[in-house]
Amino acid sequence: MSKQFDVLVIGGGPGGYVAAIRAAQLGFKTACCESNPYADPKGEPRLGGTCLNVGCIPSKALLHTSHLFEEAGHSFAAQGINVGTPKIDVSKMVARKSGIVDQLTGGIKGLFKKNKVTLLNGHGSFVAKTPEGWQVKVGEEVVVAQQVIVATGSKARHLPGIPVDNKLVCDNVGALDIDSVPKKLAIIGAGVIGLEMGSVWRRLGAEVTILEAMPDFLAAADQDVAKEAQKLFAKQGLKFELGVTIGDVKIAKKGVSIAYKDKSGADQKLDADRLIVSVGRVPNTDGLNAEAVGLKLNERSQIEVDDHCRTNLPGVWAVGDVVRGPMLAHKAMEEGVMVAELIGGQAGHCNFDTVPWVIYTSPEIAWVGKTEQQLKAEGVAYKAGKIPFLANGRALGMGEPSGFVKMLADANTDRILGVHIIGANASELIAEAVVAMEFAGSSEDLARICHAHPTLSEVVHEAALAVDKRPLHF
Repeated sequence: MSKQFDVLVIGGGPGGYVAAIRAAQLGFKTACCESNPYADPKGEPRLGGTCLNVGCIPSKALLHTSHLFEEAGHSFAAQGINVGTPKIDVSKMVARKSGIVDQLTGGIKGLFKKNKVTLLNGHGSFVAKTPEGWQVKVGEEVVVAQQVIVATGSKARHLPGIPVDNKLVCDNVGALDIDSVPKKLAIIGAGVIGLEMGSVWRRLGAEVTILEAMPDFLAAADQDVAKEAQKLFAKQGLKFELGVTIGDVKIAKKGVSIAYKDKSGADQKLDADRLIVSVGRVPNTDGLNAEAVGLKLNERSQIEVDDHCRTNLPGVWAVGDVVRGPMLAHKAMEEGVMVAELIGGQAGHCNFDTVPWVIYTSPEIAWVGKTEQQLKAEGVAYKAGKIPFLANGRALGMGEPSGFVKMLADANTDRILGVHIIGANASELIAEAVVAMEFAGSSEDLARICHAHPTLSEVVHEAALAVDKRPLHF
């Protein structure tokens, strides 16, 4: 007899494991199936998905190490700290990163045990709908569930004609395990992964050139933030070529040669020791056997869902990178919780207008809500307040005066429409803006809140004051 579950989650990434835990908390007999895509030495499923294994978490570990290395080499002396010339042990840096990943993946297994979630080893594939529920093949067995949540995530998009071996030519997986500092590193794609990985290896001594097909830098961000970021990154030593067309990529034993046309159409060539390809991600719908049960996909291979992540099939839901919306771990988690609570008869909800974005460069970049160019295009009347970190005592004390906070509010109601930050700890500061916007707050609301002094959060406070043209410290 097949194993029977109330809820089966296909995929153990951020959306999947959170959905499974929440469903179990609500009293459902819950299982989560995960295959072994990240070469676990024991052959066991590794939970956490791309984010934990080869994405968000390991990249932040490398960013932190490389940031400390650069601080030691360039910033300590100005503060009276003399440590000599620092040296990087890349193998130890990578081993530390891997240790953090192992600790956290094991931690999720512990959470499953605590919440009585059954972990199934194998990729989930739809078989059929029966009176007992949905039949899903997991490995060599078929299980039955009343409700199925698809959370299979995404994988790196590769470019035709550029074979990725994750040694000389890397995607996000190989970029995290480069075993030595390349003298010259080429990156195709100036998105989040390209900028973060470029920052890691540039700090450690590589000469980094980033090739980007789009004519504008960070087109998704507010234009003021994008311009400031490009200026600061170029000053740090990152080289950018925008509006390029990639041609032939030739791989030799000791390097890679990339032919491309620059924005003027002239032929160019870039020789590098290694190449990172970071040109976006595509949904993981392979192997789901969606067509057998009529699960509807769109032209981008995403599973079609409504605002509450319901698919066209009763009792089948989908969350995270495999559906519409930004491919962000925290968005997937929110959707996972929402779906579990909807299954439980609760009022699950996910406000996509208040999902924050973060790029963990130095300085960090974070935003939530509308950009100024979006408001202009939509014809929305707005007010803006903008304050630099240079006016903040804590930022100066930290030696990180770069960047600013920009707040956009409705010209008539003063409701906050967007907040854009480039500066130290932007990833943490953006949370205040998210809370304010979630509660339909105004710039006046933030302006009237007492912020501790001296803190970086005071720049958010001053930006709120600046919306009404009454900043106190700038």
